[in-house]
Amino acid sequence: MSPGIGLMKRRLEKEKDAIALAVSGVAKKYDIQPENIKTLETKYDDNSGDWYVALGWDEKKVVIQMDSVLGTITEIKEI
Repeated sequence: MSPGIGLMKRRLEKEKDAIALAVSGVAKKYDIQPENIKTLETKYDDNSGDWYVALGWDEKKVVIQMDSVLGTITEIKEI
């Protein structure tokens, strides 16, 4: 029997872990240096277990949605 989602250890437990994954994903996708990316806002959704991180650089802004249990980026949306 496998444990329920509430009993599984999350891979993205802390805000800094979510920010690091988001910056890494954006740096790869947009070919930008990580030190040029600024964190604008972070939010954790208790119901879905997802992290949302807003990042910006130059004139661009993106919101990254991540699954905290799998430790993966599920969506990158430009705003």
